[in-house]
Amino acid sequence: MTSLVKIQDEATVSRTIMQHTGGNVVLFSFDEGQQLSEHTAAMPVFVQTVSGHLKVTASGRTVDLLPGGLVYFPTRLPHAVEAVEPSIMMLTMITSARAAATV
Repeated sequence: MTSLVKIQDEATVSRTIMQHTGGNVVLFSFDEGQQLSEHTAAMPVFVQTVSGHLKVTASGRTVDLLPGGLVYFPTRLPHAVEAVEPSIMMLTMITSARAAATV
């Protein structure tokens, strides 16, 4: 998976690697110090560290997410992600099969 997205100096990069009824998967690469500022998702999501070290903040709590670490965010829960070191993250979005079929 790490070959599908490369870490770039002072940047955050994303690449959709799967779009399917019921879910989408996006890989993100972060250089050290890069972040996704607080935001919400319109669907439930799983965030997993593939490589590196991320700090993930939600509901007033910050957790260290190391390779293999996984967190779940329900719909519309504000959250943020910061790279402590160059990192790759996998985002899995759970979409409604019914909603996907009507698009």
